[in-house]
Amino acid sequence: MSATTYIDEAAGSDAAGSGTKEAPYQSLAYAVYKNGGESAQANAFQIRKSSEAEYEEPTQSSLKKAKKNAAGIEKKLKKEKELAEREAKEKGEEKEKREKLLEESKKIILEEDANLPKAINAKIAQLGDLRSKRIRVFGWVHRLRQQKDIIFIVLRDGTGYLQTILSGRVAQTYDALTLTLESSVELVGTLQEVPEGKTAPGGHELVVDYWRVVGAAPGGEDAFTNRLNEKSDPSIQADLRHLVMRGETASSVLRLRSYLLSAFRASLTSESLIEVTPPCLVQTQVEGGATLFKLDYYGQPAFLTQSSQLYLETCLPSLGDVFCVQESFRAENSHTRRHLSEYTHLEAELAFITFEDLMAHIEEIICKTVDILLADPTSAALIKQLNPNFVAPARPFMRLSYVDAIKWLNEHGIQRPAEDAEGNVIKDEATGQVKMVDHAVGDDIAEAAERQMTDIIGTPIFLHGFPAELKAFYMKKVPVKDGEQKAGHMFTESCDLLMPNVGEIVGSA
Repeated sequence: MSATTYIDEAAGSDAAGSGTKEAPYQSLAYAVYKNGGESAQANAFQIRKSSEAEYEEPTQSSLKKAKKNAAGIEKKLKKEKELAEREAKEKGEEKEKREKLLEESKKIILEEDANLPKAINAKIAQLGDLRSKRIRVFGWVHRLRQQKDIIFIVLRDGTGYLQTILSGRVAQTYDALTLTLESSVELVGTLQEVPEGKTAPGGHELVVDYWRVVGAAPGGEDAFTNRLNEKSDPSIQADLRHLVMRGETASSVLRLRSYLLSAFRASLTSESLIEVTPPCLVQTQVEGGATLFKLDYYGQPAFLTQSSQLYLETCLPSLGDVFCVQESFRAENSHTRRHLSEYTHLEAELAFITFEDLMAHIEEIICKTVDILLADPTSAALIKQLNPNFVAPARPFMRLSYVDAIKWLNEHGIQRPAEDAEGNVIKDEATGQVKMVDHAVGDDIAEAAERQMTDIIGTPIFLHGFPAELKAFYMKKVPVKDGEQKAGHMFTESCDLLMPNVGEIVGSA
């Protein structure tokens, strides 16, 4: 007696099932295909619609329909098998052809033709005046497109991008056939203007007559594109930062950052400030110290600096107005988008200056720096690439007192979460939602409210005159005038410069 085949249309599986009661098929058609096809009898099967139903013998009409579908399954699987066999054969033939081609390519040895004009060593950024000349460039394979008898390489050397063409023997070597992205190469050839109607970086391309691989990058599973792409998780991008930086956007950001630092230095030195270089390893604390990175310094406590302010102040009597560009560190336990454990900190200290003069100085430095960047064709092009809609900030910047900002927020219905005496957020008992209340003098205006206000106003704002209890002890106190007393608050000569779509970019006092 032949074994019974079971079918569970709800919980079975044609792919993973075996037809037993413990592992039933899902469809009667597949069960028929696996058990005799046209000759299958109804009493050889037990079927049910759901896991709760009892198994029963299929009807003759359902068996007839299943036999018809089983024939289709057999035909489909047969076709798939033939296709797989054909693909495997073609793949094998292609592999054999590839291996033969690689073996033949090993016989091709390139040598630089001594009869050709001597190649001029050059960086890609220097090629504008070298058209029609024979040149030699080094760089990394940024993009690669291989065709039957020609290879297109976009070369990157850090100064720019160059389209290159390899054809004939130079495209038939073993290195050419196995070339991978990010390999470092030396290319020699004639620099030609691109044909009319075509485009390429710089408007020219290199027709290569000799080349070699300086250092081959991994291929296969370890290839650049397999390790990193646009959809890679941020954690992977952070771990592979050295590869991310090779991308056009990331490298442009780094390049513009360099121009920005140079422009800031030019702006500050033009205002007679002297740059100094304070230490990163310090034994002093500033403004609290709860987020310091602490370490042992030969048996004594030391810290990574949070600010070079105190060191700059010591330089004032001998050097006058000073500034520094220094790394600062904060051991914050934070997951906000504003969190930075390490950042480049531009700080300045000016002696014998009024508060109004201080804000005017900051405005001058910001605007002068932007003007320098926009006046340089290279940095201006980078700004256009990264932020096409950028417009230089208009002067003068708006001055808005803290008290007036509180009033503005309340007039525009921008509220803050209510908090108890311990700073815990209060929720509405009925809805469970966070309770929102108007701002009051003495509140530390939250970043979200601050940004919303700045974006609505749409112009750079000096937000100034913060309550003394919100600022550092050393900031100069300014008593409120008669008629402006706000619950006994003392205010400070301090300010934050807020930029639309960005937020705070400068803090000063």
